[in-house]
Amino acid sequence: MRSNLLRLILAYCLGEKGLRLTAAWATSVGLVDISNVALLYRLRQCGDWLAILVEQALAAAAPKASCGRLIRIVDATTVPKAGTSGRNKNAVWRIHSAFDLPQERFGHFELTDQRAGETLDRIPAVAGEIRLADRAYLQPERMAHLVDADADFVIRAGWKSARWLDAEGNLVDLTAELRNASARGLIDRPIWIKRKSGAPPLAVRLVAAKKPVQAAAAARRKARRTAQKGGHQLSRQTLDAADWVILVTSLRPEDFTTADILALYRLRWRIELGFKRLKSLIGLKGPPGTDERSARPHILAHLLIILLLEPLVDELETLPLGRRRLTHPVTWRLLRQLVASLRQAIIPQPAIALLSRASHALRRHLREPPRHKRHYQTMIKLS
Repeated sequence: MRSNLLRLILAYCLGEKGLRLTAAWATSVGLVDISNVALLYRLRQCGDWLAILVEQALAAAAPKASCGRLIRIVDATTVPKAGTSGRNKNAVWRIHSAFDLPQERFGHFELTDQRAGETLDRIPAVAGEIRLADRAYLQPERMAHLVDADADFVIRAGWKSARWLDAEGNLVDLTAELRNASARGLIDRPIWIKRKSGAPPLAVRLVAAKKPVQAAAAARRKARRTAQKGGHQLSRQTLDAADWVILVTSLRPEDFTTADILALYRLRWRIELGFKRLKSLIGLKGPPGTDERSARPHILAHLLIILLLEPLVDELETLPLGRRRLTHPVTWRLLRQLVASLRQAIIPQPAIALLSRASHALRRHLREPPRHKRHYQTMIKLS
């Protein structure tokens, strides 16, 4: 049955046992009698199936258009590739994600290797959404695609992340703008970004706010450490820009004030907590195996579990809706308990009586007899 296959795959991916011990566990609890080689074969064949299950879990919680504007935070996290070659080349698997608000749950996943970069329009746009992203996503061509799809964005920017233009097409010295507005501590003005394709400049809105004294000092220290580590001279412009939070957005001033834009971007930390929940609570580490056939099912199994857990938090959480956040201690403890309960449900430990009855099969698993003497193979194949 497919349910048994799913349980077996989850037991291997979420558990701490290897292939051989997982196969022995499955035999001892009466789930299936299968060899470790056959388990590996099925793991490598079930990547597309797990991807379909993840897509179905995402679709089940997709936001309705009538619920108002969707706020979608996009970012990516990585897990290292296994093997000496992966470590020597700093090779990683990259998980491109979207975290949806106010649902407080992941709304999209895509898995690639390190050769696929982070792009703003990788995740399909939902009409009317507001997409939040950090400075790695300041990509004028892709920002234009988002606007064409009837979506908006709020993106962090660096002072030299783009070629800034005024209405006449002249270059704008952004650091000079920041220095001139130092006394006021706030900028909200239209600006244009030059595009590489030769298309007309992209019209956006520049919103910048001066950081508090302590935050600015910390940003300057970080800039100095980065320059020292990279072995290059730190420019005055970089130090001046370190005092500011610089944002570009397609949202109109008549609909969203400067304070609204800054408040929207402050929500971006939610996806960082989502990644922390995925990696620390669910236990997503670097998958075993050096090829995509083994790594992809391993990562997808963890993503499926986090999607299955999120509705349970809403059902069991007793706090008022306005306080239902990942940072609240009650929610965090509840998640830890849910993860432990789910693991126990998927991977129950066999009783002594079961181990005694399965002793002959366990010896066969653990002693690794020659392949031509293995007379067991009862799991179904995925068509």
